[in-house]
Formats: sequence, structure tokens, C-alpha cells
Amino acid sequence: MEIACNVTRQVPLITELVNLATSQRRGGVATPCPRGDDLVAAFASTAGDRVATALRDDSDAGERLAELAGELREALLAERAADQAALINAMIRRYGAQPYLVEDVGQPFHLHFHGQGGTYVEAMGGEFATALALIVDGYGAERFGRCSADRCDAVYVDLTRNGSRRYCGPACTARAKSAAYRGRLRR
Repeated sequence: MEIACNVTRQVPLITELVNLATSQRRGGVATPCPRGDDLVAAFASTAGDRVATALRDDSDAGERLAELAGELREALLAERAADQAALINAMIRRYGAQPYLVEDVGQPFHLHFHGQGGTYVEAMGGEFATALALIVDGYGAERFGRCSADRCDAVYVDLTRNGSRRYCGPACTARAKSAAYRGRLRR
């Protein structure tokens, strides 16, 4: 179960999992949340072959992924920084994230934060919770949010230098800008 705690690699996985499993509307379109094996297949298709193989070996992976996604969403959208920190700390404890140094081929030593559970999802839970903690520490608690586009309840993590992100992705950014432009033309 090797998952590097490289925050920039973890952020797309965190947001994809949360948005797949918990967002009812994405990009202005009603989107049913996949469950069970469908959630595993959808998440694995974006996470890569190694993750897909590990998740297929766990018969309860879909249920565990949905539960992890719910915990992550709650932490990402907590209204107060203290609540957010408490939720992230609870996830770190729950998944037993423990730091250790690893030297991968062609790379210097770097930290991993696997969860201590016996499943791949629990290992990811430790990695994801630690990644969120590192983002709060390095960027601030206000770097998580719900997409500001109309009819979208997807989440985002803002790692921009100036903290200006407000949309879950390019499609919602374009939709919002087009709507604002049309609104200005009507005036």
C-alpha cells in the first residue's frame, strides 16, 4: 500500500473522490453518485492502475470509499477553522496516519503518511487526512470550498498562490464567466 504524501498529488484524488461520492450536481448537471463497485470503478479510473488493483482486492472498498468521501467533504466544508481542524485531527487519529521516510527509485527521501488500517482505503484515509492538515498548515483553513458556480455542489482545494480559486474546475469557471458576461450585456 504505497501512497506518497505529496500534497499536490493527493489534492486531485481527494476532490475527485469527494465529488464522485457526495456531489449531486456537478457542472450544472444533476449527477447521481455511484455506489459500491460503481464508485470503486469510477474512482479507480481517475486514480490509476495501482489504486484500481488495490481497490479491487477489497470487497468493501465501495462502502469504505463513500464513508471516507463523506468525512473529507465534512472537513473541507466546515464553516469554522476550529471545526475543520477537529475533523481533520479526528481523521488522522481514526486512520492512524504515521509519518515515515521512504526513498523511491530516482527520488530523495520523502515522507509517507499511511493509515495503519488493514485496507487500502484506510491507508488512503491516513494520507488524505494528513494532506488536508498540511494544506491548512501551509496555506490556511480557508483554502477549501464549495464551487461558486450555479447548480454545482462540487468541492475544490485551492493551492493557488493568491488563494483566488472559487470553482471546482475549468468547466464551471467558464460557465460562471459566460453567465456574468451575459448578465453585463443585459444591463
